[in-house]
Amino acid sequence: MSLPAHAESPATLPHGVVLRHDWTLAEVRSLHDLPLLELLYRAQTVHRASFGEHRVQLCSLLSIKTGGCPEDCAYCPQAARHHTGVAADKLLTETDVLEAATRARAAGATRFCMGAAWREVKDGPQFEQVLGMVRGVRALGMEACCTLGMLTESQAHRLAEAGLTAYNHNLDTSAEFYGEIISTRTYQDRLRTLRHVRAAGINVCSGGILGMGESVEDRCGMLLTLANQPTHPESVPINALVAVPGTPLEHQRPVEPVEMVRVIATARLLMPLAMVRLSAGRLSMSREAQLLCMMAGANSLFFGEKLLTTDNPEYADDMALLAAAGVKPLEPYAGR
Repeated sequence: MSLPAHAESPATLPHGVVLRHDWTLAEVRSLHDLPLLELLYRAQTVHRASFGEHRVQLCSLLSIKTGGCPEDCAYCPQAARHHTGVAADKLLTETDVLEAATRARAAGATRFCMGAAWREVKDGPQFEQVLGMVRGVRALGMEACCTLGMLTESQAHRLAEAGLTAYNHNLDTSAEFYGEIISTRTYQDRLRTLRHVRAAGINVCSGGILGMGESVEDRCGMLLTLANQPTHPESVPINALVAVPGTPLEHQRPVEPVEMVRVIATARLLMPLAMVRLSAGRLSMSREAQLLCMMAGANSLFFGEKLLTTDNPEYADDMALLAAAGVKPLEPYAGR
């Protein structure tokens, strides 16, 4: 199986797949609230029409610059103002990053993601280093993704010239709830960065976090914003909050697995051709819950011991899960 090219022309869509960019909140909520088995059936039907047999892309995420971030994101252990024990480190060397990428490729990853705890990208030697990392990862035959904070239009174009496949910049939640979580940048700041990424010809990776105290309406609002973009994001990561001691959200209750399943299935129905990525929070999910998320339309996993600074399931456990379910990893696809 190969992934469909992310084309929005009706003539190039898989049979039976319809793309919309004019959803209403009421429509999104009505999908989310369907009886669970009906929701799963619809999502799996759309998923199979879009992708054929169910295979999963394996992605690896490395923190290339950890801690010391000046922002106040309530969920993040890397914010300098939160007392989480995460030390501020220097940017990794290009050699160290490419060695990690090589190991990830050998383990089966087809996408290598690099995250830096920055509020925004600053032109200069460190950005030049990141551009070299992107070129090096692409030379290994892997997709390269970065999450570096806010970007200017010119920086996005330079990343595109270096060969960046995708840029991650999550909306996190709805515009209405956003101010309860972050005050150091606005929702419009995030949308502006997504526009710069799209204009540069880089694939957009944008999703959200569940379990921060948001309502179901907020979850649907976040999906609505993504689905009504002029072009759907190619990647939609769905994260469950990892409540880290020392952050303002340390006492939040864990998200119920069925809540994750509902959001993933709704994302699949709204954005049929997107890679829906089951991201942070898997360590607290049972094997059965993770498989249910895949049935709902998740077709990408991040593997490795860490997702930036939070724990993640062991590689061997992930491979055993996929093998037991008969789910095969996806081969590299140059268009993503």
